[in-house]
Amino acid sequence: MLKKTTVSIAIIAAISSLNAQAEGYKLFEQSVSSMGNGYAGRGAQITDATLVYSNPAALTQLTGGHFSAGVSLIDAQTNYRNMQARSANGQVVAGRDEGHNTLTEAVPFLFYANQYSEKVSWGVGFYVPFGLSSDYDNDFVGRYFADETDIQVLSLQPAIGYKLNDNWSIGAAVSVNRAAGTLSKYKDHAGLCELGEATTNAMFGAPVYNDAYCHSQYEVSGDDIAFGYTLGIHGEPIAGTRLALSYHSQVRYTLKGDSTITNTPITGANVAGNPNFMVVAPHLPAIDLSTGKLASNARLTEASKLGLTTPASAAFSIDQQFSDAFSLQFTAAWTEWSKFESIDIVSNDPNPSISTNTQLPQNLNSPGYIGYIPEQWQNSWSYALGATYVLQPELTLKAGIAYDENPIPQSHKTARIPTDHRTWLTVGANWALSDKVSLDIAYGYLFTGDVSINESEYNVQDQKLYNSSLTGDYSNKAQVLAIQANYRF
Repeated sequence: MLKKTTVSIAIIAAISSLNAQAEGYKLFEQSVSSMGNGYAGRGAQITDATLVYSNPAALTQLTGGHFSAGVSLIDAQTNYRNMQARSANGQVVAGRDEGHNTLTEAVPFLFYANQYSEKVSWGVGFYVPFGLSSDYDNDFVGRYFADETDIQVLSLQPAIGYKLNDNWSIGAAVSVNRAAGTLSKYKDHAGLCELGEATTNAMFGAPVYNDAYCHSQYEVSGDDIAFGYTLGIHGEPIAGTRLALSYHSQVRYTLKGDSTITNTPITGANVAGNPNFMVVAPHLPAIDLSTGKLASNARLTEASKLGLTTPASAAFSIDQQFSDAFSLQFTAAWTEWSKFESIDIVSNDPNPSISTNTQLPQNLNSPGYIGYIPEQWQNSWSYALGATYVLQPELTLKAGIAYDENPIPQSHKTARIPTDHRTWLTVGANWALSDKVSLDIAYGYLFTGDVSINESEYNVQDQKLYNSSLTGDYSNKAQVLAIQANYRF
């Protein structure tokens, strides 16, 4: 039987460098008022209803009803160059070896907060905590490793804050989260495409070449709904010094949907004795007598599932007031990426059609497996420092700098995830249009180092498979322009 590459799709794929203001694939775009400071002091600084997400304990510091809605416009680009790839049999893969992926995306949010009593405040919010989108050109030389990635998590979160005394408050929230994604790549059928028409026809002694093998694609899609929670503490132990500690739980999803693959070879062993096919050898593609070409399955579909856990995170923030006009903010945040060890795509179909091959010992070597990717991510830290200056009673200026550690070790950087440590510079402003209405605007620009990848395929025992490989160099840049409207009731 023909040896096939593993179906290496990563929902991590959920993790491309095209996530603008992101660490791993975690998005920070739930507050433009915080973005102006590089998200420094987030959850400690008393801003608006976006505190529903960042720290529900701080809701007790808001008076009356507050409504905030906004959108972040992301413009990001990943450039690739010097790309080289080989098929499962070690042949050189032809294709585009330099180019770029561009992302233009709008990330919205909506929050409302109000007081229930002098001690109790509450709120609700809709936001996007994780997500990404990228798509390589169809002739990308690394198409056997990555093509399209589209992942999104949408969250609805009610929150409550309780004032313990004049200085300290606690808060909690529960989120309902829907994760959905589609991931694809082209399939390498033991280098059948790379053999080319002349060589294939010479091997079979007849004009049987079938270019459908060069357009074989694997795609997986799925979705799930799961719950998470947030805990927060807010305090002002000394006048002008606000502190915050917040924790966002991990959320476990089981994305269920379909794995599909098109234009797969039909080998002689699978159609022996069938009068519609000519069998040349058990391990070679049969000849379809109706077309005179090498035989192929137009489409195979198998129900599958994929476990995905978005990581837990904790953040400490401080907002230090130095005068009525000037304050500094700081945040240190930790994200538990180390639990992200591998991507496991497993069949849950009573009548399998894809995993009958991919689970074999010469392939993934584990029952029911359709895809597997080792990740071995590491816990990471991010830091932010910001400044706020009240220029006029109705105009407040902001600036910030942030640094995000990359959780992906060099050994596991891939074409789907060509990221490095990132530095952000941001500026922003709050403009009070009236006693009730204000606008926040912010702009951020990303700086990051160059990245090299050296990607291979592995079985479930983390042993390298085949002779397939992908190497190359990447550089990334991104900018975000965001606007937020606030209304006080």
